[in-house]
Amino acid sequence: MSTLGPPPQRIAVEADQVRRLVAEQFPQWAGLEVRPVANGGWDNRTFHLGDTMSARLPSAAEYALAVAKEQRWLPALAPQLPLPIPVPLAEGRPGADFPFAWSVHPWLDGEPASADRIADPVRFAADLAGFLVALQSVDTTGAPRPGKHNWFRGGTLGTYDELVQRALDGQGLAREIWTTALAAPWDGVERWFHGDVAAGNLLLREGKLAAVIDFGTCGAGDPACDLAIAWTLLTADGRRAFRARLAVDDATWARGRGWALWKTLGTCARTRGRADREAVEARRVLDEICAEYLTGR
Repeated sequence: MSTLGPPPQRIAVEADQVRRLVAEQFPQWAGLEVRPVANGGWDNRTFHLGDTMSARLPSAAEYALAVAKEQRWLPALAPQLPLPIPVPLAEGRPGADFPFAWSVHPWLDGEPASADRIADPVRFAADLAGFLVALQSVDTTGAPRPGKHNWFRGGTLGTYDELVQRALDGQGLAREIWTTALAAPWDGVERWFHGDVAAGNLLLREGKLAAVIDFGTCGAGDPACDLAIAWTLLTADGRRAFRARLAVDDATWARGRGWALWKTLGTCARTRGRADREAVEARRVLDEICAEYLTGR
């Protein structure tokens, strides 16, 4: 049975609202320009704050649960990681008709990763794996465990079984892949994970991985959720390099494939009957997952 509950009730956030919040709570930044970030996020609304900072505001109560976590843990994680991450500069309070805590972050330069922007797919995959190796090696004492704050990332795939069963819609091979993922055992050793290693959260400069952002779903538990990127973005050669650098066993790889399948089936179900870019990309990823499962490549 799913423990996820109903979808979050998102609210709109406007630039004028952010300006009022900043003026009320951080008068030293009141004169800075506030403007929306292009493709500024779904779980959080992100705005430029001057040229060197950003304001990040949760779009729903569920996402606001991550604010205190990021304020507490990103400063501790950052010195132990090989790439920049967005360490918060300040924590905002509710105000100006905005009901949640929010954050001010440094602006990290780069463009979101995409297959056509990555200069060397194998090096990119190895660099990303190296980042995850470092993240997984950080001490988990006191770290947040899977829960509502991160939609149960790092926990059991069974949390999503009800949703996946509805989305499978008679797809025999996908059902086999999902069943295999559910049955793959975890050794129970908790490790730090990011929770949403996706193209939009990986920043490139000159085609190389330069920063990792959006740690709202991070925590400690089963890190297999961070492997989904192997099917959603990496090439076949990159996927092999990624797995080798992480030294992932078969069971963990199967669970990672399951995370990729869950995410992709949800998008396929939502875009069924459409022929736009999102729908085409979801079907491509589903084909990639199935092909890799059959060939092991």
